[in-house]
Formats: sequence, structure tokens, C-alpha cells
Amino acid sequence: MTTRHHAFDALHNFRDLGGYPAAGGRSVRWGLLHRSDSLGKLASPADLDRLRALGVRTVIDLRYPWEIAAKGRVPELDGVEYHNLSIEHRPYDQAEIDPALDPWRYLADRFAEVAEDGVKEIRQVLDVIAAADAPVVFHCASGKDRTGLIAALLLTLLGVAEDDIAADFALTELATPHFVAEWHAAHPGRTLRWPGYGRAPEVVIRLALADLAARYGSVEGYLTGTLGIDRDRIDALRARLLTA
Repeated sequence: MTTRHHAFDALHNFRDLGGYPAAGGRSVRWGLLHRSDSLGKLASPADLDRLRALGVRTVIDLRYPWEIAAKGRVPELDGVEYHNLSIEHRPYDQAEIDPALDPWRYLADRFAEVAEDGVKEIRQVLDVIAAADAPVVFHCASGKDRTGLIAALLLTLLGVAEDDIAADFALTELATPHFVAEWHAAHPGRTLRWPGYGRAPEVVIRLALADLAARYGSVEGYLTGTLGIDRDRIDALRARLLTA
């Protein structure tokens, strides 16, 4: 049985990227690629058993080192490789986004910054995924923006259509109430200024992908030109991650 959303006690946005139609009439294989909110929240033996049961052997943490120092990282697990590759270089506080701004344009502009600043780290993320021979999970804090950008780029490399990429991005909206509740629990007495906190509508990733296409000729142009991912690497990714 294939499952998109995996239930954890402490996680609210852990899901499988399998099943999406991809290049050459194939589809993304189930059980190999997972995206999540922070695995630093994992503490209970039951949750750790759930992670082990998925066969995950590689964890890619996209957060800043200072976020990890403050909030923790995935617990040490036998046979699991951990990589901290912080793809964002210009921190900002989503809770303080000006409600008067166009929020989705604002977030897409932050995605463009990540794509520009994080070339080295984004390439490293994709290289780690390509080299893995067992299930992988990549995550940031909420599994929304940094994780969403990596998922979109990876799915583009696999030949997944933008409509499916956007639909996958928006599945994070199911976890929005949990993220808002976590913010309030972590910031007692503080006002959540931005009403869109924790949201992930399709329009954000569509704008981000359109921005990449406008700047680099296409999203593929960014991946192959700016990131330097060659045909052999794309073929290797598709051979491992797509159905035959």
C-alpha cells in the first residue's frame, strides 16, 4: 500500500514524493523520497520507530546551523547519514511579514534569493540524493519553503509537470494549523503579525518557478546551467527514482 502522508506524533508534514507522473511515461517511485518538517522534533521511541520502519538512511537538514543549535537535529540513529546543507543565506521572520504586502510575491522573492545564494548547497543536496542507495528525507523547519523549493527542483529534474509540483507544494496547507499552534506555543505573549503564517498556496511555487524561467531561460536552464547538473546525473537520478 502506498501512503502520501505518514503520521508521526511530533511531525505534521512528513510525506512521500512518490506516485507523480514523470518523464517518459514513468512515475516517481514510492518509498524513496520524503519531505518533512523538522526531524529535530522527533523524541519519542514510537516516532523513531516510525522513521526506522521507512528505511530512511539519509537525512538532509536544510536549516541554518543556528536553527539546529536552538531547536535540535534528528537523533543519532545507527546507519543514518546526516547532512546539514543550509540553502538559505538571508534569514527573515515570517511571523513579522507586513500584512500590507502581497504575501505570495514576497515569499516567491525569498525563493529567488535562495536559488541565487544557495547554488553550492542546492547542488550538494541534489548530489547527496543522487548518491543515496536507500530512502532519503529532506527537511527544514516546517517543510514548507526551503523544502518546497528543493522538492520542486528535484521533481523538475525527474520530469514531473508543474501542475503536480504545485499541488504537492500546497499539501503543506494541511499542516498550517499545527504550525500556527507551534508558533504560539513557542512565543507566549507575542502577536503573530502576519495572517498568512504557515500557508503554502500553489501560487507561491508557481511564481518561484516562473521567476527561475524568466531569469535562466527555463527551470531546467537553472538546473543544468547554474547548478551544473549534467545529462548523466539527470539520467542517474531518473534511473533510481523513477519506475521502469
